[in-house]
Amino acid sequence: MKINIKKQSGIYTLTSEQILSISLEKAWEFFTVPTNLDKITPKEMDFKITNNPPEKTYLGQIITYKIGILPFLKSNWITEITHFESPLKNETRKGFFVDEQRFGPYAMWHHEHHFEETTNGDVKMTDIVNFKLPFGILGDLLAGFYVKNKVKFIFESRFKILEKLFNQSK
Repeated sequence: MKINIKKQSGIYTLTSEQILSISLEKAWEFFTVPTNLDKITPKEMDFKITNNPPEKTYLGQIITYKIGILPFLKSNWITEITHFESPLKNETRKGFFVDEQRFGPYAMWHHEHHFEETTNGDVKMTDIVNFKLPFGILGDLLAGFYVKNKVKFIFESRFKILEKLFNQSK
């Protein structure tokens, strides 16, 4: 498991890498179905998509959620797909999409999802999440440690869930 989180200029950056023992086509098909986010988000987050997105992700798509940010405290969250490049339509066999927060609990949220076919036919999946807390230095002092660890927990949990879904035969 490769998960790294750092902070620079008030912005946290989490990077997560995982090799999935599936084809690029299968990975892209799974991760571009918005409702599959429910399957890979830890239950503790009490995550729920609140609009009814189409079956496939597309450029400009808006997805709305409710997410538990603290015990007994839920937040509305709205993201937009701002970039979308299918790895199935180019020679490099690399692709990505980006979701950005439009409204929600963060001052900034920019999440890149990268997919690349490896030489042995597996998929290297890389997530890069840049986020900033609201309320500047005060928000950082009051909640920085907690939120940083919560985001890290989400991706550690996601890693384990994806291992079970796609890498059981390893």
